[in-house]
Formats: sequence, structure tokens, C-alpha cells
Amino acid sequence: MGDVQKDTGLAGMPPNELNMNDYQAESIKILKGLEGVRTRPAMYIGSTGVDGLHHLVYEVVDNSVDEALAGHCTNIDIMLHHDGSCSVIDNGRGIPTNVHADDPEGRTAAEIVLTELHAGGKFDSSAYKISGGLHGVGVSVVNALSQWLELEIRREGKVYQQRFERGFPCEGLKQVGETQRKGTKIIFKPDPEVFETTELSFDILSQRLRELAFLNKGLKITLEDERTDKKNEFIYSGGIISFVEHINVNKSVIQDKPLYIYGEKDGVIVEIAMQYNDGYAEMIYSFANNINTREGGTHLSGFKAALTRSTNTYISSTGLLKTGSLSGEDVREGLAAVISVKLPNPQFEGQTKMKLGNTDVKGIVESISNERLAVYFEENPSAARKIIDKAVQALRARDAARKARELTRRKGALEDLGLPGKLADCSEKDPALSEIFIVEGDSAGGSAKQGRNRRFQAILPLRGKILNVEKARFDKMLSSEEIRILITVLGTGIGSDEFDIAKLRYHKVVLMTDADVDGAHIRTLLLTFFYRQMPEVIERGYLYIAQPPLYKVKKGKTEKYIQNDAELQDMLYELVAGELEVLVRGARMKGKTFLPYLKRLVNFEKLIEWHSKRRKDPEVLKYLLRTRDLEIIIKNEAALANLLSKLKTELSETETGEIEFDAEHLSHSAAIIRKSNALTLNAEFIHCPEFKELKSYYTIVEELGDPPYTLWYQAEEEQFNTTGELLEFIMKAAKKGLNIQRYKGLGEMNPQQLWETTMDQDRRILIQVTIEDAVQSDGLFTILMGDQVEPRKEFITKHALEARNIDI
Repeated sequence: MGDVQKDTGLAGMPPNELNMNDYQAESIKILKGLEGVRTRPAMYIGSTGVDGLHHLVYEVVDNSVDEALAGHCTNIDIMLHHDGSCSVIDNGRGIPTNVHADDPEGRTAAEIVLTELHAGGKFDSSAYKISGGLHGVGVSVVNALSQWLELEIRREGKVYQQRFERGFPCEGLKQVGETQRKGTKIIFKPDPEVFETTELSFDILSQRLRELAFLNKGLKITLEDERTDKKNEFIYSGGIISFVEHINVNKSVIQDKPLYIYGEKDGVIVEIAMQYNDGYAEMIYSFANNINTREGGTHLSGFKAALTRSTNTYISSTGLLKTGSLSGEDVREGLAAVISVKLPNPQFEGQTKMKLGNTDVKGIVESISNERLAVYFEENPSAARKIIDKAVQALRARDAARKARELTRRKGALEDLGLPGKLADCSEKDPALSEIFIVEGDSAGGSAKQGRNRRFQAILPLRGKILNVEKARFDKMLSSEEIRILITVLGTGIGSDEFDIAKLRYHKVVLMTDADVDGAHIRTLLLTFFYRQMPEVIERGYLYIAQPPLYKVKKGKTEKYIQNDAELQDMLYELVAGELEVLVRGARMKGKTFLPYLKRLVNFEKLIEWHSKRRKDPEVLKYLLRTRDLEIIIKNEAALANLLSKLKTELSETETGEIEFDAEHLSHSAAIIRKSNALTLNAEFIHCPEFKELKSYYTIVEELGDPPYTLWYQAEEEQFNTTGELLEFIMKAAKKGLNIQRYKGLGEMNPQQLWETTMDQDRRILIQVTIEDAVQSDGLFTILMGDQVEPRKEFITKHALEARNIDI
């Protein structure tokens, strides 16, 4: 007992007394309002990583979709802004703006929805009969986890606005104008204090928004990325039938048209669309109230059971299979299907809604599917025969594969399997602490073996290009020696009835290939293998791509490895900053002190260029940036007229349009045209994130003073008329005396260099492979690795100019 007390650090105090003193009433923390969300964000959005970040957008969009389900919304516009914020605009009814009768603080319904958990219209079945956002926590959680959020409501002929910061209202809801339109606009900026990254992905969002458009016939959803000029517009009159056709767009289909199943029972609406292709992958997507239930649930189980049963019943009645029966796996080979159920009270597992749990739904889906499939098989014997022939082939291939799979089973230590010159294993036996590098070629493999940490890093060199599994059946795949070796080394087994992720010998599987065309091809072949045959390795987050350095920069005897172009630019600015003096605020600013100013100036020029591409004249922009109190000026017609008059006098070739009244913001607007460029000066422009961010960077230009801008480099004075010319000179000066070498192959580095740049855990960069968009991923592998040449040619032509860092 004496030792135990000594371990607590409080010898002599009985354990029960110690606990009582430590655990008192003040130990109980009361988290009010949205504090709990900021304290434990993962409880509400799943994580603070990439998934959780995008979940914020989904929560806001789902509210707009619920308006569409209720018959009040036809358009949803999502925009990603340059400052990292996101706006979601719909033409629904608008959040109610009147003061809530039951609120003791006298707040409006809109403010309550934004600041209180479990507050919303989803609990009242008269407002929303069908809804995905049933917990009433969605938009309030978005508010809590945003650096700021701005709400704009158009309702009953009026426009209302309110701003929040980290969940707290900055002011009450106020009327700012009048309108004939209706709807809600929410613009928010994810909080960097909460999220690991705040950069929203256009591609990730596209996947979810495309799904929503498929699931809601006629709903128009637009996604626009102001950062890259990408834009997607989704509207599908065919609903989930169009969804299945989209999945099979580059595949050879067995049925001419997708089979569509619709039924309603006990208030549950069931929609299923399905079509077979000649591939080997099963692509089934399930949804409940528009929510993608990635982990399935009772609706998916009901469909699978009905499909297997109906197929075997038809086989039995027609004698198409002499003995035995088909398994579910056989029946689903090459199937593309979408299952969508809509029900009044769905029970999801957790706020992230990955799995449907309503037990009655399984029987409803199974019953409706059984009935419709039986009719389809009877009325379409030719299509039924093709489907069954394919399933029978799958059964035979499965039997053949079972025999071939015996070759991949692990028998004892790998050293006994006769793999000399292949695997260089690590000594660590705990998979969680072990990693394996799958390396292209013997040369790079040799360097990797010498440079690695033998305790926890294993190396597997692959000779040449592995088999393209997209074009091969399971049994043929297992006849490939390189693939058999890969399966054996990983230790999981292969195939649905044998694969066991718990047996994976390494929890970091790293693909390490050259940065040339061959390296990219080998990496794609390996990704195809994992995506088609071991998707759980990707889903668990075990698959990575190594990022060897892009450049080696040498100045004198100093060498530095650079991972990407952005890092190269930062390094160049850091190198040259020490040799510069710049006139700032009338005084000479020396060396590294100027570096933060320099980076802000770069960002300013990038934003000016961004606006210029959108036909906004740079000189007009700078004039408006210099103008104080723009927001007050546009409120007054005479003040705006005076500003426009001065602008035309000071900037040649400038014309202005008529001043118009903007009723929605109780202000005025006018067009400004210069050199074929045009912008509309109004409240919307002044408050757009891109102009506000430009204004924040403009402070550095003001501190530089009026042109010409003065700079001293190597005791020589230089002057420039624009900040662009100033930056161009600085970049040229930074590159003087530098030798910048572009790396292509891993074999160009010796073992020590490979370790320092690509394998050392403290310095390397690994890209984790994830399946953000399953439909798009499947389509991409089909295009790049499938049999059809035309889609591949079209893809390459379309994306050729986007290729980066690929060498021949």
C-alpha cells in the first residue's frame, strides 16, 4: 500500500479521500449554448479533418434540399470564395424572421435556429414531412464551428441580415431592404481554430451535390469555385435512372435500359434503379431521405436479399442452372444500382448518418423489390437470361479463384516463401507501427533498402508494370506473379470470403514511383488494384503515396530539397529578402523584416489578377480600394454621383452607367466600364469576400506609398511604377546564382538523400489516398483502365493542360 501512495505523489492521503477532494461540484462544467459543439466538434460532424469540414457545407445544403422536398425550392447555388468562405443560396421560403413566442429572451426564430441545438422546423411534421436533417443541430453547428457566418433572408417582401462570430450574434436580425424574391443565403468561413484544414474541395462537394440532384428530379444545383473558375451545374429530369446511366456511362451494359422500381407502403417511399454491365465490380449506392448511407442499413439489406431470392426463384422455375444456387456475390457482379427510400422518421446511426437502422424498412424494400423483379424477369426473358448467364460465369470464376487463391495464403514466416531480392521486411511486428514502401524497379528499391529504417520500414520492389485488374477476372489476376507476391506480403488474403483487414501486416502502405509517365502509369495500376480488390485498405486510411522532392536547389555549397512550386517560391523570397531594402512608410525597411510585407504583396497581386480575369479593371479596383467609406457613399445618390465623376476625371477611358436604386440593400448601384472591362459598384460587390480580402491586402500597397516604388538591391537603387514590376524584379534577383534541378526518378537520389527527403517520418510528405467520390472514382478507373478507347482519348484531350510535374 505504501508503494501505491507513493505513486500518487500524495503519500499519506487515503485514495477515497483523494478522490473526494478532487471531484467536487466545481468539477462539473456547464457548457451553455453552442460551447459544447466547439469543445467536442467531432461528436456533431464526425471529425475536424477533411470529412468534418465538408460536412458543414452538407448541413447547410441539406436544409435547402428539405425545402425542395417540401415543394418550395427549385434552385440551390453554392459558391466557394477566395478567402476560404462558402455561400449557399436557395429560393425556398426563407427562415422565419418573427420573434419566437416561447423564447424568454425575445429572439427571432432565425437567431434561435442559428444559435440553439435541436431547434428547427424538422420536428414539426406539418413543416417538413420528409427530411434528412432530423436532429435540428445542423446549421447551429455550422455557426458554432465558423469563424464568422452571415445570414441573409428574403421573405414576405423584405430582406433581413444578421452576422455571427464563432456562434455568437454580433447584432440582432435587422431589415435592410425590400424584395420580390424569396429564399435564404448563408455564407460562412470554417474556423481555423477548429479544423485541421479549411480548404474546401470542389471535387468532394461535386460528388455530394451531384447525388442530391439525381435524387431530386428537376432540382437545379450549381457549384461554382471562385478560386479556380470551375463550375458544375447539376439537374436531372430522370432522377435515379439518370444516376445509374451516369454510373454506366463508359461501360458496356447488358440491359438496354435500367430497371426502375417504385413502391410505397406504410408511409415509406421506395425507389430503385438498376442496370448490369459486363464488368466485375459491384456499384450499389443507398440513400435515405437524400442522405448517402455509405455503411448501408436495412434498406440495402432488403434489396440484396430480394435480388438473390428473386434470381434463384427464376432460375429454379426455368432450370437455367442444373445444380446448386447462386450466391448474393454472384448475382451482384457487374451491377450498378441506386436505392433511395424516403420515410417520415428515419433512425440513423449518429449525426453523420452513415447507416439506416429502421427495422421495418428491410421488409418493405424486400417485398416491393421481390414483386417487381419477378414481373421484370417474366416480361423480359432475354435480359433475364443475360443477367443469369453473367451470374453463372461469376460462380464458375469464383470456384476457379478459390483454387488459385491457395497460392496466396500465408504459411509461416515470409522468409520461407522464397522471395529473395523482393521483400526486405522490417523487424517490428506490430502492424500499427510498421510501414511498407512499394517501390518501382530494382534501382530505386536498392536505394530504399539501404536508406530505410530497418526497424519499422519494409521495402517491396516491383519489377515492371503489374497486371491491369480492371480488365481481368479474379482467377486471371491471381495468375500474375507480381500480384500474388503483393497479396502474400500484405497478408490480408484476397476475395470477399477470405479478405481480412485485421491481418494486414502494415498500417502504412506507401506507393513510391518516379515522377515520369511510366511512374504515373505504375501508380495508377497499383491504385486500380487496391480500389477494386482491397478497397478497405483505402477506407481505413492505410494507403499513401510518397512525395519525393520536386527540386534540388543549390547555391554555393548549400543544397536544399523542395517539395513543390509554392515551397520553391517561399524559399526564393526568403533568400532574397536579406539582400533587399525597400521604402515603406517613408523609411528604408531592411532584410527579413520586409518578408511578411512581400508575401502580402504577392497575395494582393494574385487577387488583382483574379479580378482582372473576371473583366474588372485593375486601376478601377485600386481607385475603389483607395476610396474611404464606400458603403456610406452608395447609400447616398449624390455622393455616388460625385465619386463616379471624380473617377472618370482621374482615370482615362472610363465610362459609368446610370445610377439605379437597389431596394434589397436600400442603397444605389452603377456600372463602371473601362477598356472593355466592367464591374457593378453596389452593396453586393463591396461585401463580396473577394473584394473584402483584396482590401485587407491593400494596406501593404498604401504603406509603400505612391509610385514609383523604391528598392535597393546590392547597393543599387531601383524604381518601379507598379507593384507587379517590383515583384518581377525581386523574383529575378532571387534566382541569381541558383542551380535549380528538377527531379524525375527516385534512382537519381542516393540512399541518404532518399531517406532525408521521402522516407524520414519527421520530414517527408505522404498523401493519404481516400475515396471522396465513389461514383467519380469508379468512372475514372473505368475510363483510364477499361477496354473502351474513345472515353480515354477524350479524357486525355480534355485534361492535358492540367497535367503538372509529369516528365517523359
